[in-house]
Amino acid sequence: MKRLASIFFIALIGGATALTVDHYFVGNEKSIQANVPNNYPVKFANFNGMAPEASADFIKASEISLPAVVHVKTEYAPQRNQLYYYDPFHMWGWEQPQQSPRTQMGYGSGVIISGDGYIVTNNHVIKDADKVEVTLYDRRTYKAKVIGKDPATDIALLKIEEKNLPYLLYGNSDDVKVGEWVLAVGNPFNLTSTVTAGIVSAKGRNINALEEDQSRGINPVESYIQTDAAVNPGNSGGALVNTNGQLIGINSAIASNTGSYTGYSFAVPVNLAKKVVNDLLEFGKVQRAFLGVNIRDIDSKLIDEKKLGSDTKGIYVTGILQGGGADEAGVKEGDIILKVGEANVDNVPELQEQIANYRPGDKLAVMVKRDGEEKTFSVTLRSKSGDAMIPKAGKSEVLSMLSATFEPISESDMKRLGIDAGVKITSLEAGKLLSAGIKKGFIITSIDKKKIESLDDVKVALENKEGGVLIEGVYTNGMKAYYAFGL
Repeated sequence: MKRLASIFFIALIGGATALTVDHYFVGNEKSIQANVPNNYPVKFANFNGMAPEASADFIKASEISLPAVVHVKTEYAPQRNQLYYYDPFHMWGWEQPQQSPRTQMGYGSGVIISGDGYIVTNNHVIKDADKVEVTLYDRRTYKAKVIGKDPATDIALLKIEEKNLPYLLYGNSDDVKVGEWVLAVGNPFNLTSTVTAGIVSAKGRNINALEEDQSRGINPVESYIQTDAAVNPGNSGGALVNTNGQLIGINSAIASNTGSYTGYSFAVPVNLAKKVVNDLLEFGKVQRAFLGVNIRDIDSKLIDEKKLGSDTKGIYVTGILQGGGADEAGVKEGDIILKVGEANVDNVPELQEQIANYRPGDKLAVMVKRDGEEKTFSVTLRSKSGDAMIPKAGKSEVLSMLSATFEPISESDMKRLGIDAGVKITSLEAGKLLSAGIKKGFIITSIDKKKIESLDDVKVALENKEGGVLIEGVYTNGMKAYYAFGL
Protein backbone atom coordinates (compact mmCIF):
# COMPACT_ATOMS: atom_id res chain seq x y z
CA MET A 1 0.00 0.00 0.00
CA LYS A 2 2.78 2.31 0.91
CA ARG A 3 4.49 1.43 -2.38
CA LEU A 4 1.41 2.40 -4.43
CA ALA A 5 1.12 5.69 -2.55
CA SER A 6 4.77 6.47 -3.33
CA ILE A 7 4.28 5.77 -7.03
CA PHE A 8 1.14 7.93 -7.16
CA PHE A 9 2.92 10.77 -5.38
CA ILE A 10 5.90 10.64 -7.79
CA ALA A 11 3.58 10.64 -10.82
CA LEU A 12 1.71 13.64 -9.43
CA ILE A 13 4.95 15.59 -9.00
CA GLY A 14 6.07 14.68 -12.57
CA GLY A 15 2.80 15.87 -14.09
CA ALA A 16 2.91 19.14 -12.22
CA THR A 17 6.48 19.72 -13.33
CA ALA A 18 5.59 19.08 -16.98
CA LEU A 19 2.70 21.56 -16.83
CA THR A 20 4.94 24.19 -15.26
CA VAL A 21 7.65 23.81 -17.95
CA ASP A 22 5.07 24.00 -20.71
CA HIS A 23 3.55 27.17 -19.29
CA TYR A 24 6.70 29.14 -18.59
CA PHE A 25 9.05 27.99 -21.33
CA VAL A 26 7.31 26.33 -24.27
CA GLY A 27 4.48 28.85 -24.13
CA ASN A 28 6.92 31.75 -24.23
CA GLU A 29 8.75 30.20 -27.17
CA LYS A 30 5.47 30.03 -29.09
CA SER A 31 4.79 33.68 -28.36
CA ILE A 32 8.28 34.67 -29.58
CA GLN A 33 7.79 32.79 -32.85
CA ALA A 34 4.43 34.48 -33.30
CA ASN A 35 6.16 37.91 -33.17
CA VAL A 36 8.42 37.18 -36.19
CA PRO A 37 7.03 39.26 -39.10
CA ASN A 38 5.80 37.30 -42.10
CA ASN A 39 7.59 39.65 -44.55
CA TYR A 40 11.12 39.12 -43.13
CA PRO A 41 13.48 39.52 -46.15
CA VAL A 42 14.82 35.98 -46.36
CA LYS A 43 15.81 34.92 -49.90
CA PHE A 44 17.22 31.84 -51.55
CA ALA A 45 20.96 31.96 -52.23
CA ASN A 46 20.71 31.38 -55.97
CA PHE A 47 20.75 34.15 -58.61
CA ASN A 48 18.47 34.10 -61.65
CA GLY A 49 19.58 37.39 -63.16
CA MET A 50 16.33 39.13 -62.26
CA ALA A 51 17.16 40.40 -58.78
CA PRO A 52 15.64 43.89 -58.44
CA GLU A 53 18.50 44.91 -56.11
CA ALA A 54 21.10 44.64 -58.89
CA SER A 55 22.07 48.27 -59.52
CA ALA A 56 25.12 47.86 -61.80
CA ASP A 57 23.97 48.30 -65.40
CA PHE A 58 26.79 46.53 -67.23
CA ILE A 59 24.88 46.53 -70.52
CA LYS A 60 24.63 50.32 -70.70
CA ALA A 61 28.29 50.84 -69.78
CA SER A 62 29.37 48.22 -72.35
CA GLU A 63 27.34 49.81 -75.13
CA ILE A 64 28.91 53.19 -74.40
CA SER A 65 32.51 52.03 -74.06
CA LEU A 66 32.98 49.30 -76.67
CA PRO A 67 32.83 51.58 -79.77
CA ALA A 68 35.42 53.92 -78.21
CA VAL A 69 38.09 51.28 -77.49
CA VAL A 70 40.43 50.40 -80.35
CA HIS A 71 42.80 47.55 -81.14
CA VAL A 72 46.40 48.82 -81.32
CA LYS A 73 48.87 46.86 -83.45
CA THR A 74 52.58 47.63 -83.50
CA GLU A 75 55.33 46.58 -85.88
CA TYR A 76 59.04 46.43 -85.16
CA ALA A 77 61.16 46.37 -88.29
CA PRO A 78 64.02 43.85 -88.49
CA GLN A 79 67.40 45.35 -87.63
CA ARG A 80 69.81 43.80 -90.10
CA ASN A 81 72.57 46.14 -89.03
CA GLN A 82 72.33 47.31 -85.43
CA LEU A 83 74.49 50.31 -84.63
CA TYR A 84 76.22 49.98 -81.29
CA TYR A 85 78.89 51.67 -79.20
CA TYR A 86 81.78 49.82 -77.60
CA ASP A 87 83.03 52.34 -75.01
CA PRO A 88 84.35 55.95 -74.95
CA PHE A 89 87.79 54.80 -76.11
CA HIS A 90 86.67 52.79 -79.11
CA MET A 91 84.45 53.49 -82.09
CA TRP A 92 81.06 52.71 -83.49
CA GLY A 93 80.59 49.49 -85.45
CA TRP A 94 77.95 47.45 -87.18
CA GLU A 95 76.68 44.31 -85.50
CA GLN A 96 75.94 41.54 -87.97
CA PRO A 97 73.15 39.21 -86.79
CA GLN A 98 73.74 35.46 -86.96
CA GLN A 99 70.49 34.86 -88.84
CA SER A 100 68.10 36.87 -90.95
CA PRO A 101 65.84 38.79 -88.51
CA ARG A 102 62.06 38.77 -88.73
CA THR A 103 59.58 41.57 -88.31
CA GLN A 104 58.12 41.49 -84.79
CA MET A 105 54.50 42.33 -84.05
CA GLY A 106 52.81 43.54 -80.89
CA TYR A 107 49.28 44.39 -79.87
CA GLY A 108 47.32 46.19 -77.19
CA SER A 109 44.41 48.55 -76.77
CA GLY A 110 43.65 52.26 -76.86
CA VAL A 111 40.84 54.63 -75.91
CA ILE A 112 39.42 57.30 -78.20
CA ILE A 113 39.17 60.50 -76.16
CA SER A 114 38.02 62.95 -78.85
CA GLY A 115 35.93 62.79 -82.00
CA ASP A 116 38.82 64.01 -84.16
CA GLY A 117 40.98 60.96 -83.56
CA TYR A 118 43.09 61.37 -80.43
CA ILE A 119 43.70 58.05 -78.69
CA VAL A 120 45.31 57.40 -75.31
CA THR A 121 47.19 54.15 -74.65
CA ASN A 122 50.13 52.87 -72.60
CA ASN A 123 53.67 53.89 -73.40
CA HIS A 124 54.77 50.26 -73.17
CA VAL A 125 52.25 49.30 -75.87
CA ILE A 126 53.90 51.46 -78.55
CA LYS A 127 57.43 51.82 -77.13
CA ASP A 128 60.11 51.66 -79.86
CA ALA A 129 57.54 50.65 -82.50
CA ASP A 130 58.36 51.48 -86.11
CA LYS A 131 54.72 51.38 -87.14
CA VAL A 132 51.49 51.82 -85.17
CA GLU A 133 48.10 50.84 -86.56
CA VAL A 134 44.69 50.98 -84.91
CA THR A 135 41.53 49.09 -85.77
CA LEU A 136 38.20 50.57 -84.73
CA TYR A 137 35.21 48.72 -83.33
CA ASP A 138 33.62 48.78 -86.81
CA ARG A 139 36.82 47.18 -88.27
CA ARG A 140 38.12 50.27 -90.05
CA THR A 141 41.93 50.42 -89.86
CA TYR A 142 44.16 53.52 -89.72
CA LYS A 143 47.84 54.29 -89.47
CA ALA A 144 48.42 56.12 -86.18
CA LYS A 145 50.90 58.87 -85.42
CA VAL A 146 52.60 58.98 -82.02
CA ILE A 147 52.02 62.50 -80.68
CA GLY A 148 53.93 61.96 -77.46
CA LYS A 149 54.65 59.55 -74.64
CA ASP A 150 55.55 59.64 -70.97
CA PRO A 151 57.49 56.68 -69.54
CA ALA A 152 57.07 58.06 -66.00
CA THR A 153 53.32 57.40 -66.04
CA ASP A 154 53.23 54.82 -68.87
CA ILE A 155 50.88 57.00 -70.93
CA ALA A 156 51.13 57.71 -74.67
CA LEU A 157 49.01 59.74 -77.09
CA LEU A 158 48.20 58.67 -80.65
CA LYS A 159 46.36 60.42 -83.49
CA ILE A 160 44.48 59.10 -86.50
CA GLU A 161 43.05 61.22 -89.28
CA GLU A 162 39.29 60.83 -88.94
CA LYS A 163 36.31 62.81 -87.69
CA ASN A 164 33.07 62.16 -85.80
CA LEU A 165 34.46 59.17 -83.95
CA PRO A 166 32.77 57.75 -80.84
CA TYR A 167 34.75 58.63 -77.71
CA LEU A 168 34.59 58.23 -73.96
CA LEU A 169 33.93 61.04 -71.53
CA TYR A 170 36.34 61.51 -68.66
CA GLY A 171 35.17 60.54 -65.21
CA ASN A 172 36.86 61.67 -62.00
CA SER A 173 39.25 59.06 -60.61
CA ASP A 174 39.44 60.94 -57.29
CA ASP A 175 35.77 60.08 -56.76
CA VAL A 176 36.26 56.35 -57.36
CA LYS A 177 35.41 54.32 -54.26
CA VAL A 178 36.76 50.98 -53.12
CA GLY A 179 34.03 48.40 -53.70
CA GLU A 180 32.32 50.07 -56.66
CA TRP A 181 31.69 48.13 -59.87
CA VAL A 182 33.94 48.75 -62.88
CA LEU A 183 34.39 47.33 -66.38
CA ALA A 184 37.67 46.62 -68.19
CA VAL A 185 37.37 46.99 -71.98
CA GLY A 186 40.09 45.89 -74.36
CA ASN A 187 41.54 43.20 -76.61
CA PRO A 188 43.05 40.42 -74.49
CA PHE A 189 44.91 37.70 -76.43
CA ASN A 190 43.82 39.49 -79.64
CA LEU A 191 40.18 38.78 -78.77
CA THR A 192 38.82 42.12 -79.92
CA SER A 193 36.23 44.16 -78.03
CA THR A 194 36.14 42.18 -74.80
CA VAL A 195 34.45 43.36 -71.59
CA THR A 196 35.09 42.03 -68.09
CA ALA A 197 33.61 43.20 -64.79
CA GLY A 198 34.92 43.53 -61.26
CA ILE A 199 35.14 45.88 -58.32
CA VAL A 200 37.73 48.42 -57.23
CA SER A 201 39.89 46.50 -54.76
CA ALA A 202 42.17 49.34 -53.67
CA LYS A 203 43.53 52.75 -54.69
CA GLY A 204 46.95 54.34 -54.58
CA ARG A 205 48.85 51.11 -55.34
CA ASN A 206 52.58 51.23 -56.11
CA ILE A 207 53.69 47.94 -57.68
CA ASN A 208 57.15 49.02 -58.94
CA ALA A 209 56.19 48.22 -62.52
CA LEU A 210 57.75 51.29 -64.14
CA GLU A 211 61.38 51.91 -64.91
CA GLU A 212 63.28 54.54 -62.95
CA ASP A 213 66.18 56.17 -64.76
CA GLN A 214 67.49 59.42 -63.30
CA SER A 215 69.97 59.83 -66.17
CA ARG A 216 67.06 59.99 -68.61
CA GLY A 217 64.88 62.09 -66.33
CA ILE A 218 62.40 59.29 -65.63
CA ASN A 219 60.88 59.50 -62.15
CA PRO A 220 58.00 56.99 -62.09
CA VAL A 221 54.59 57.98 -60.75
CA GLU A 222 52.66 54.89 -59.66
CA SER A 223 49.32 55.24 -57.92
CA TYR A 224 47.23 52.59 -59.61
CA ILE A 225 43.56 51.78 -59.23
CA GLN A 226 43.54 48.08 -58.31
CA THR A 227 40.58 45.97 -59.47
CA ASP A 228 39.64 42.32 -59.75
CA ALA A 229 38.30 42.73 -63.29
CA ALA A 230 40.01 40.16 -65.51
CA VAL A 231 42.82 41.80 -67.53
CA ASN A 232 45.25 39.89 -69.76
CA PRO A 233 47.98 40.63 -72.34
CA GLY A 234 46.34 42.85 -74.95
CA ASN A 235 44.22 44.77 -72.43
CA SER A 236 47.05 47.27 -71.85
CA GLY A 237 45.97 50.75 -72.92
CA GLY A 238 42.28 49.85 -72.75
CA ALA A 239 39.52 51.49 -70.76
CA LEU A 240 38.50 51.08 -67.16
CA VAL A 241 35.00 52.55 -66.94
CA ASN A 242 32.39 52.99 -64.24
CA THR A 243 28.80 51.83 -64.57
CA ASN A 244 27.92 55.13 -66.26
CA GLY A 245 30.39 54.36 -69.04
CA GLN A 246 32.80 57.13 -67.98
CA LEU A 247 36.53 56.61 -68.34
CA ILE A 248 38.15 56.37 -64.90
CA GLY A 249 41.44 54.62 -65.74
CA ILE A 250 43.76 53.16 -68.37
CA ASN A 251 44.36 49.44 -67.81
CA SER A 252 48.09 48.87 -67.60
CA ALA A 253 49.33 45.90 -65.58
CA ILE A 254 48.50 42.66 -63.80
CA ALA A 255 49.96 40.94 -60.74
CA SER A 256 50.89 37.52 -62.07
CA ASN A 257 53.58 34.84 -61.93
CA THR A 258 52.27 33.28 -65.13
CA GLY A 259 51.89 36.30 -67.42
CA SER A 260 48.10 35.91 -67.38
CA TYR A 261 45.42 37.18 -65.04
CA THR A 262 45.52 35.65 -61.56
CA GLY A 263 43.24 37.94 -59.61
CA TYR A 264 44.32 41.58 -59.66
CA SER A 265 44.78 44.23 -62.32
CA PHE A 266 45.97 47.82 -62.21
CA ALA A 267 44.94 50.98 -64.06
CA VAL A 268 46.45 54.47 -64.32
CA PRO A 269 43.91 56.93 -62.80
CA VAL A 270 42.24 58.95 -65.52
CA ASN A 271 42.94 62.30 -63.81
CA LEU A 272 46.66 61.59 -64.15
CA ALA A 273 46.31 60.34 -67.72
CA LYS A 274 44.27 63.42 -68.67
CA LYS A 275 46.94 65.76 -67.34
CA VAL A 276 49.66 63.94 -69.29
CA VAL A 277 47.58 64.10 -72.48
CA ASN A 278 46.93 67.83 -72.05
CA ASP A 279 50.64 68.49 -71.52
CA LEU A 280 51.62 66.51 -74.61
CA LEU A 281 49.11 68.43 -76.71
CA GLU A 282 50.02 71.86 -75.35
CA PHE A 283 53.76 71.58 -74.74
CA GLY A 284 54.94 68.47 -76.58
CA LYS A 285 56.18 66.96 -73.32
CA VAL A 286 54.94 66.46 -69.77
CA GLN A 287 55.39 69.38 -67.38
CA ARG A 288 56.28 67.63 -64.13
CA ALA A 289 55.83 69.55 -60.89
CA PHE A 290 57.64 68.88 -57.61
CA LEU A 291 56.69 69.77 -54.05
CA GLY A 292 60.30 69.83 -52.86
CA VAL A 293 60.13 67.33 -49.99
CA ASN A 294 61.46 63.91 -49.07
CA ILE A 295 58.68 61.78 -47.65
CA ARG A 296 57.86 58.33 -46.29
CA ASP A 297 54.82 56.39 -45.19
CA ILE A 298 54.00 56.29 -41.49
CA ASP A 299 54.47 52.85 -39.91
CA SER A 300 54.80 51.48 -36.38
CA LYS A 301 58.59 51.87 -36.41
CA LEU A 302 58.35 55.56 -37.31
CA ILE A 303 55.58 56.10 -34.75
CA ASP A 304 57.78 54.71 -31.99
CA GLU A 305 60.89 56.53 -33.21
CA LYS A 306 59.25 59.95 -33.58
CA LYS A 307 56.65 59.47 -30.80
CA LEU A 308 53.80 60.33 -33.13
CA GLY A 309 51.03 58.95 -30.92
CA SER A 310 48.04 56.93 -32.04
CA ASP A 311 47.05 59.01 -35.10
CA THR A 312 48.77 57.38 -38.09
CA LYS A 313 47.12 59.33 -40.90
CA GLY A 314 49.21 61.29 -43.40
CA ILE A 315 52.75 61.21 -44.83
CA TYR A 316 55.86 62.07 -42.85
CA VAL A 317 58.27 64.72 -44.20
CA THR A 318 61.83 63.43 -43.73
CA GLY A 319 63.58 66.30 -45.50
CA ILE A 320 63.10 69.60 -47.30
CA LEU A 321 64.74 70.64 -50.58
CA GLN A 322 66.35 74.01 -49.93
CA GLY A 323 64.83 76.68 -52.15
CA GLY A 324 61.98 74.40 -53.24
CA GLY A 325 58.30 75.25 -53.13
CA ALA A 326 57.65 73.59 -49.77
CA ASP A 327 60.70 75.26 -48.22
CA GLU A 328 59.63 78.72 -49.37
CA ALA A 329 56.07 78.15 -48.13
CA GLY A 330 57.20 77.17 -44.63
CA VAL A 331 56.80 73.39 -44.61
CA LYS A 332 59.36 71.79 -42.29
CA GLU A 333 60.99 68.43 -41.69
CA GLY A 334 58.87 66.46 -39.25
CA ASP A 335 55.57 67.81 -40.57
CA ILE A 336 52.89 65.28 -41.48
CA ILE A 337 51.15 66.06 -44.78
CA LEU A 338 47.41 65.39 -44.52
CA LYS A 339 45.94 67.08 -47.56
CA VAL A 340 47.03 68.39 -50.96
CA GLY A 341 44.56 70.74 -52.61
CA GLU A 342 41.15 69.17 -52.01
CA ALA A 343 42.44 65.61 -51.72
CA ASN A 344 43.30 63.76 -48.52
CA VAL A 345 46.56 61.81 -48.83
CA ASP A 346 47.52 58.88 -46.66
CA ASN A 347 50.47 57.28 -48.45
CA VAL A 348 53.34 58.24 -50.75
CA PRO A 349 51.72 57.04 -54.03
CA GLU A 350 48.60 59.10 -53.32
CA LEU A 351 50.69 62.22 -52.75
CA GLN A 352 52.73 61.61 -55.90
CA GLU A 353 49.55 61.14 -57.91
CA GLN A 354 48.06 64.41 -56.68
CA ILE A 355 51.22 66.44 -57.30
CA ALA A 356 51.54 64.88 -60.77
CA ASN A 357 48.18 66.46 -61.64
CA TYR A 358 49.77 69.93 -61.46
CA ARG A 359 52.33 71.90 -63.45
CA PRO A 360 55.30 74.01 -62.36
CA GLY A 361 54.03 77.40 -61.22
CA ASP A 362 50.70 76.09 -59.95
CA LYS A 363 49.80 77.06 -56.37
CA LEU A 364 48.00 74.69 -54.05
CA ALA A 365 47.13 74.44 -50.40
CA VAL A 366 49.06 71.83 -48.42
CA MET A 367 47.67 70.92 -44.99
CA VAL A 368 50.12 69.50 -42.46
CA LYS A 369 50.04 68.48 -38.83
CA ARG A 370 52.79 70.00 -36.70
CA ASP A 371 53.05 69.43 -32.95
CA GLY A 372 49.48 68.18 -32.91
CA GLU A 373 48.06 71.24 -34.71
CA GLU A 374 46.89 71.49 -38.31
CA LYS A 375 48.43 74.20 -40.48
CA THR A 376 47.84 75.06 -44.14
CA PHE A 377 50.53 76.46 -46.46
CA SER A 378 50.23 77.88 -49.97
CA VAL A 379 52.94 76.15 -51.99
CA THR A 380 54.11 77.18 -55.47
CA LEU A 381 55.24 74.03 -57.26
CA ARG A 382 58.48 73.99 -59.20
CA SER A 383 60.09 71.92 -61.93
CA LYS A 384 62.91 69.50 -61.18
CA SER A 385 65.41 72.21 -62.12
CA GLY A 386 63.75 74.63 -59.65
CA ASP A 387 61.84 76.77 -62.13
CA ALA A 388 58.39 78.04 -61.15
CA MET A 389 57.40 78.80 -64.74
CA ILE A 390 56.79 76.60 -67.76
CA PRO A 391 59.10 77.41 -70.68
CA LYS A 392 57.25 78.48 -73.79
CA ALA A 393 56.62 75.63 -76.16
CA GLY A 394 58.57 75.68 -79.38
CA LYS A 395 56.76 75.81 -82.66
CA SER A 396 58.50 72.72 -84.02
CA GLU A 397 56.98 69.37 -83.16
CA VAL A 398 60.36 67.79 -83.94
CA LEU A 399 62.17 69.89 -81.34
CA SER A 400 59.50 69.06 -78.75
CA MET A 401 60.16 65.38 -79.40
CA LEU A 402 63.89 65.86 -78.91
CA SER A 403 63.26 67.57 -75.54
CA ALA A 404 66.42 69.67 -75.76
CA THR A 405 67.51 73.28 -76.06
CA PHE A 406 70.23 74.48 -78.41
CA GLU A 407 72.55 77.42 -79.02
CA PRO A 408 74.86 78.35 -81.90
CA ILE A 409 78.47 77.24 -81.60
CA SER A 410 80.92 80.09 -80.96
CA GLU A 411 83.76 80.96 -83.30
CA SER A 412 86.35 80.20 -80.63
CA ASP A 413 84.89 76.71 -80.03
CA MET A 414 84.81 75.97 -83.75
CA LYS A 415 88.46 76.95 -84.08
CA ARG A 416 89.51 74.98 -80.99
CA LEU A 417 87.64 71.84 -82.04
CA GLY A 418 88.53 72.04 -85.72
CA ILE A 419 84.95 72.29 -87.01
CA ASP A 420 83.30 74.88 -89.21
CA ALA A 421 79.64 74.56 -88.09
CA GLY A 422 77.31 72.99 -85.56
CA VAL A 423 74.71 73.59 -82.84
CA LYS A 424 75.38 72.95 -79.15
CA ILE A 425 72.94 71.17 -76.82
CA THR A 426 72.57 73.29 -73.68
CA SER A 427 69.97 71.23 -71.78
CA LEU A 428 68.31 67.81 -72.04
CA GLU A 429 65.17 66.22 -70.65
CA ALA A 430 63.52 62.86 -71.28
CA GLY A 431 63.25 62.53 -75.06
CA LYS A 432 64.87 61.04 -78.16
CA LEU A 433 68.32 62.55 -77.62
CA LEU A 434 68.63 61.65 -73.96
CA SER A 435 67.37 58.13 -74.67
CA ALA A 436 70.04 57.71 -77.35
CA GLY A 437 72.76 58.49 -74.78
CA ILE A 438 73.61 62.03 -75.85
CA LYS A 439 74.92 64.26 -73.06
CA LYS A 440 74.60 67.96 -72.37
CA GLY A 441 77.24 69.97 -74.23
CA PHE A 442 77.30 67.76 -77.33
CA ILE A 443 77.75 69.71 -80.57
CA ILE A 444 75.77 68.34 -83.52
CA THR A 445 77.75 68.73 -86.74
CA SER A 446 75.70 66.52 -89.08
CA ILE A 447 72.45 64.55 -89.23
CA ASP A 448 72.31 61.68 -91.72
CA LYS A 449 75.51 63.05 -93.28
CA LYS A 450 73.90 66.47 -93.85
CA LYS A 451 75.83 69.41 -92.45
CA ILE A 452 74.18 71.26 -89.55
CA GLU A 453 74.84 74.98 -89.26
CA SER A 454 71.76 76.21 -87.41
CA LEU A 455 68.68 75.10 -85.48
CA ASP A 456 66.65 75.40 -88.68
CA ASP A 457 68.93 72.78 -90.24
CA VAL A 458 68.03 70.40 -87.39
CA LYS A 459 64.33 70.95 -88.04
CA VAL A 460 64.69 70.41 -91.79
CA ALA A 461 66.76 67.25 -91.32
CA LEU A 462 64.24 65.62 -88.97
CA GLU A 463 60.85 66.88 -90.17
CA ASN A 464 58.86 64.16 -91.96
CA LYS A 465 61.69 61.76 -91.24
CA GLU A 466 60.78 58.11 -90.61
CA GLY A 467 63.10 55.31 -89.55
CA GLY A 468 66.65 55.53 -88.24
CA VAL A 469 68.58 58.76 -87.66
CA LEU A 470 72.38 59.07 -87.42
CA ILE A 471 73.74 62.09 -85.55
CA GLU A 472 77.43 62.97 -85.65
CA GLY A 473 79.25 65.54 -83.57
CA VAL A 474 81.84 66.34 -80.96
CA TYR A 475 81.94 67.15 -77.26
CA THR A 476 83.64 70.27 -75.94
CA ASN A 477 86.59 68.13 -74.74
CA GLY A 478 87.27 67.14 -78.35
CA MET A 479 85.82 63.59 -78.23
CA LYS A 480 83.92 62.72 -81.39
CA ALA A 481 80.78 60.61 -81.10
CA TYR A 482 78.01 59.12 -83.19
CA TYR A 483 74.49 58.32 -82.04
CA ALA A 484 71.58 56.52 -83.69
CA PHE A 485 67.88 56.39 -82.83
CA GLY A 486 64.56 55.82 -84.52
CA LEU A 487 61.73 58.23 -85.34
